[in-house]
Amino acid sequence: MTGARAAFADRLAALVEERRSQIVLGLDPDPSKLWVAPASAVVGPGEAPAIVAALVESHCRRAIAAAGSACVAVKPQLACFERLGAPGWSALAAVVRAAQEAGLLVIADGKRGDVPVTARAYAQALVGETPTPFGTIPGLGVDAFTANPLLGRDALEPFTEAARAAGAGCFVLVRTSNPGAAEIQDEPGDDPLHVRLARLVDGVGADHTGESGLSSIGAVTGATRPDLLKRLRQLMPAAVFLLPGVGAQGGSVEDLAPAFEPHPAAGLIAASRSIVDAHEQRGGDPARAAQEAAEELRAAAWQHATS
Repeated sequence: MTGARAAFADRLAALVEERRSQIVLGLDPDPSKLWVAPASAVVGPGEAPAIVAALVESHCRRAIAAAGSACVAVKPQLACFERLGAPGWSALAAVVRAAQEAGLLVIADGKRGDVPVTARAYAQALVGETPTPFGTIPGLGVDAFTANPLLGRDALEPFTEAARAAGAGCFVLVRTSNPGAAEIQDEPGDDPLHVRLARLVDGVGADHTGESGLSSIGAVTGATRPDLLKRLRQLMPAAVFLLPGVGAQGGSVEDLAPAFEPHPAAGLIAASRSIVDAHEQRGGDPARAAQEAAEELRAAAWQHATS
């Protein structure tokens, strides 16, 4: 473990200022839409998982190489790797290392949440280590992760404490970007769930605030509902907002000003398809299209965050 490293929020703030970027490259690899084409579709029995996982790893490495210079972090969607079995987890670990070697932070997007004893095991797998009679087994070693708070404060504490020990960040679901979120997260009307979750995040995050003034306990707040951001910022003045939904889901950078009010690093714009699949609209080489899309988004976000 690297418990002596600086808190996630402070490392993030320094990197945002250095790169003049708030962009998080989402990695949601679809085996049917990879940049790297298989040499042959004919494989032997049981060979597919390893072959596809290797192609997924290569695809993600190329995306990082193409777009990473315009970003501060990558956000691998764990399910997209886990569905490939054990080779998929190995590919995920390799992608995490490649991103960190490129100077990027890694936010593992698994939205984990369970009773405290299981939450502790999830946290060990992501940012900690597991003691055994044969020595400790290191986890994935990411810089931050997403967590589901719906089991309550006691089930969230193993995540936040593991994050503190590792100098990592924890992004708690508050108001997600999918259309169906309104049915649950915006009810009841007089005291909606997203407001109560925001209060929880602010309370838990108070003891995780660094020299930057930002907390390492952040919030997932979808860019598809910018009308909620001002109120959420009031409720969580120190939280870093992870903002999915820009681009393919219809969110717009121009509407995200409240997220950046405390600090340029207080809002992170997560974009996956709008960058990785940019060649589908722009044409040409996928890597060049991704690089251009990421740089355009970086420039627009920085302008709005600092104006």
